Amino acid sequence: VQLQASGGGLVQAGGSLRLSCAASGRTFSNLAVGWFRQAPGKEREFVAAINWSGGVSYYANSVKGRFTISRDNAKNTAYLQMNNLKPEDTAVYFCAADNRLGLVVNTPYTYWGQGTQVTVSS
Repeated sequence: VQLQASGGGLVQAGGSLRLSCAASGRTFSNLAVGWFRQAPGKEREFVAAINWSGGVSYYANSVKGRFTISRDNAKNTAYLQMNNLKPEDTAVYFCAADNRLGLVVNTPYTYWGQGTQVTVSS
């Protein structure tokens, strides 16, 4: 599975961005998807996860109510809509996928894409 993340950029605090994660190489609807981020000098952290159908999602407390994960299986793409961005959201964002249908939260993902930089200015 190849994953390509895009949509990052520079935005002011309070602004919005939508990240995309395009998948290829496997039936996308058979994959659980997650988003992670890594800020400079910090460990990678979980952001959000979604199950195969898009019917179930889960968020880190730090982004709950501001970020929305979604997917379009017909387009082989997952999304992370980020609203009310804060400077502490600045990080490289990664999408990941795994060969499971349910949510993948506390176990490792198999496939990873390259990151996309999100910078939020104050």
